[in-house]
Parts: sequence; C-alpha cells; structure tokens
Amino acid sequence: MHWRAESLGRLHYNGPVDGARDDTAVDWLAEGRPTGPSRKPPWLKVRFPGGEDYIRLKKLMRGGGLHTVCEEARCPNIGECWGAGTATFMILGDTCTRACGFCAIKTGRPEALDKREPMRVANAVREMGIAHAVVTSVNRDDQPDGGAAIFAETIRWIRRLSPETSVEVLIPDFLGDEDALATVCAAQPEILNHNTESVPRLYPRVRPKARYERSLGLLRRAKELDPGTITKSGVMVGLGETRDELRQVFADLARCGVEVLTVGQYLRPSAKHLPIDRYYEPSEFDDLRGEALALGFKHVESGPLVRSSYRAERQVEGVRPTGPSGGHGEANVSVDFPRAE
Repeated sequence: MHWRAESLGRLHYNGPVDGARDDTAVDWLAEGRPTGPSRKPPWLKVRFPGGEDYIRLKKLMRGGGLHTVCEEARCPNIGECWGAGTATFMILGDTCTRACGFCAIKTGRPEALDKREPMRVANAVREMGIAHAVVTSVNRDDQPDGGAAIFAETIRWIRRLSPETSVEVLIPDFLGDEDALATVCAAQPEILNHNTESVPRLYPRVRPKARYERSLGLLRRAKELDPGTITKSGVMVGLGETRDELRQVFADLARCGVEVLTVGQYLRPSAKHLPIDRYYEPSEFDDLRGEALALGFKHVESGPLVRSSYRAERQVEGVRPTGPSGGHGEANVSVDFPRAE
C-alpha cells in the first residue's frame, strides 16, 4: 500500500518552547487544512520541541547571531537533535540566491558576507562541547567563490577551538567552480557532503538552477582532491521519481566514490512548494537501504524522517578510521585570524 498526498499544510512548529509539552507527539503536517488519518501515515509524527537542552541551544544560537538549517528548513527532527545538544549550523546568511521547489529557506538578495561568522560558529561548537560539527549554507551565487572561503575558515576555526571535533560540511555546487571546491577541500573536513536531492528527470522542477552532472562531478572531484575526506550525498523521495531512477542515482553516486548516502521522505514546506507525489512506507526505505549497501556504500541512512545531517555523528563513526581527527590525523593549521575571545 502506498500513501498519496492530497492536501498538505505547512511543515513547521510555531508554538512555545518552554518544554511543557516535551513528551507530546506533534503532527508536523497538521497546520493548514486537515488531511485526515487515512491520508496521513502515522510514522510522520515527531515529539514536540522542548526541554532544557532545546531551550539552551536556542538561546545559544540567538545570542551568537547564528542560523541553523534545523530552523530555516523547518526540519521535523529539530526536537530530537536539539534535545540531544546537536545542530547543523547554516553559514553565509539566511537568504538563498536560488529558489528550489522543495526548500523552505527564504530566497532573495542576500546581505554581505559576515567575515566573523566562522569564529562565532566555532565558539558555539566549543560551548556545546560536540564531537562532530555539521556546517551547511545557503547558495551564494552572488559571490565569486560561492562562499567557499567562509566554509574553509569555519572548518579551521572549529579545529582551532575544538581540535578533537570532527567536521562535516554540506556544500552547494559553487556553480561548478573547481577552485572554490579546492578551497574547501584544502581545509580537510572529515566529511564533505553535497546532495543530489532528486533524479535527473525532475531537476527542472526540483532544482532548476542546478545540474545533475555538475553535482556528480563535484563529488568525484572532491574525492580526487582529498582521498582522505569521506564523501556523502542525499536524496529525497516522494516527488514522482521511479525506483529504477533511484537505483540509477545510487549507482552514479557509488561510481563517484561516495561512501555515505541518506534517503528521506520529501515533506512539503508550504502550499507554494512542490506537491508530494506519495509517501514511501518504512519497508520501502529498508529496501532502498539494502539496494544502496549492495552497491558498495559504507553507510546508508534511509527512513521517512531522515535528513542529511540526521544522526550525522553515527554516520562518521561508522566510516572513518580510528583517531580523533578521522581520516586526516592531527590537523596542522596555521592561520592568522583575530582572537576568538
């Protein structure tokens, strides 16, 4: 049996954060016109965001003037991840120069880059005491390097202030600029992630300013630039793709040397975004995981609520060599940045 979406509301929580309902199950598809229990699979329910750790992390982000993709993209796992003291930092501002059909992050003309942002992110990582930091960004096609230098500085700042922390970056395609990619790779993140998001046939609707072959080329080139970096990619399902198309994407990514794959259900952020074609059942995600592992991926996260950085610390532990700095050993960083205090 397949679940097909017919009428969906917005996908975000807009209530109090005092933790009073921390144990309450919340339907993240409930805002807007009700779809009814027969149209809405029960596995798309998550716990109400709240609790001491959630509130502490929210205050930390606001106090540091930081953005998280957890909030900006209305991730359904925010309660679980923030409650566990983990978050995905979003750099280069909060405004994207692209308007992908699936994404909730606001689009428009961004403000100037904040050169002190890397230091603030690193301070937050140190204050949180996290072992694996995930950093992503909006697209900044207005910048000559797409923001690559800020990515690299963020990695170096985290290494400077938290040398035992491994770093994962989820990068845009930089419009195919290999020099920009090389800038990020030179900072040696433990994991370099770039999402293909969907199958090639759907790119004109899902990622109109992206190119499937460009994304594959980036992942292939990243592995050539730094074989010690774990490469990773993610795909959404439920947008009208076929299983054969998904298998082809998995095979293409495997041929590019990608080691970690995430597969999750697309959830419509608002009525302005692409409609959901159907809901995949949990058993289908299990099947997709098995097919991907058979192609040689070292780690696959596949499930209805899986997102790129969901349980990322578990992913890196499953594929990196032993040692505090993953595949690169002790980082040897010499940078002339302002003091972090």
